Amino acid sequence: MRIGVWLIGARGSVATTVVAGAAAVRAGLAPATGCVTEGDDFAAAGLPALGDLVFGGHDLAETCLPKRAEQLARSGVLPERLPELIQDDLLAADAEIRPGAGAAGAGPRTQAEVAAALAADIGAFRERRAIDRVVVINVASTEPPCAPHPAHDSLPALAAALESAGPAAGAAAGVLPPSSLYAYAALSSGCAYVDFTPSTGARLPAIDELAHTRGVPYAGSDGKTGETLVRSVLAPMFARRALRVRSWSGTNLLGGGDGATLGDPAAAASKNASKQRVLGETLGYPIDGEVHIDYVGDLGDWKTAWDHILFDGFLGARMTLQFTWQGCDSALAAPLVLDLARLMARAHETGRSGAVSELAFFFKDPIGTTEHDLAAQYETLRTWAGAL
Repeated sequence: MRIGVWLIGARGSVATTVVAGAAAVRAGLAPATGCVTEGDDFAAAGLPALGDLVFGGHDLAETCLPKRAEQLARSGVLPERLPELIQDDLLAADAEIRPGAGAAGAGPRTQAEVAAALAADIGAFRERRAIDRVVVINVASTEPPCAPHPAHDSLPALAAALESAGPAAGAAAGVLPPSSLYAYAALSSGCAYVDFTPSTGARLPAIDELAHTRGVPYAGSDGKTGETLVRSVLAPMFARRALRVRSWSGTNLLGGGDGATLGDPAAAASKNASKQRVLGETLGYPIDGEVHIDYVGDLGDWKTAWDHILFDGFLGARMTLQFTWQGCDSALAAPLVLDLARLMARAHETGRSGAVSELAFFFKDPIGTTEHDLAAQYETLRTWAGAL
């Protein structure tokens, strides 16, 4: 079975690492480190092999995948000689990348017309490459929060609104932001959809209705790769030991394109909301403290997160815990994207539609559940996958 993985933001760091990583593992050049679905718990789940994945996507960037991979190799994200060894794979994926929503020169179009064009790109990819099913995964830059709009509440109202809303005017008026337009196009095409970013994407009642109408699954949102991964382990520890957390503050230093995007407070608002949710919903009470995101261009594709936790012990003894997480976001995210592509392809094959809450293990702000305990999330994932 051939599975198409259509990446929104297909020439970005995460997407390039996904394509390069899948090619390296397939060629025996690297182990599948970080791929959860390569573990024994998923051996009987009927998942497609990494070698069955075929890549394409949408992006506005013009830097080709081989060149982007060379840049990532120079910065230490990819092994130094890997781009040369997998050049054919990178070129094949790059040939399947099409201009995304808002591409220059497209002329004035309604949002319905833009969505139809995006869906046509996916359909042509599926036919051209003889693909059995497609999973669309959003790994583009984070958007600011979406303003509410009456058309978000039902599919007929949304379809009607998109017929008259132009791309720029529609976004400003709150009809659909780009991430939701991609989700609408993907689900309309009968494709599974994954929000790996905290952007609005499929998190609208009308788009959930579309998923059920078309009989396709979606999942998200905001991939859990670093600081929040640690939080989802530590917060349950405090809850189970009955240690009351007084404050939990974090500072994130990010480079690269993601860091530049999140340097904008409006874009950072979506990310901060998803990062904080794990604490309130796990501990069950409000706590002081915020997450601050600072852009440090010299960090490139690397990030550092520092958290300070103040908590009470027996008889009110005041104590602290601090941790520092330093990592490469693309290398942390890419294996999870491959996991999600395989799991969602299988979910679609078995007839699942609507939100797949069993994939909460992969997300900061999981759809369909308030469970944030990483151990509990993994048990749910393992049990679900075993029944596939």
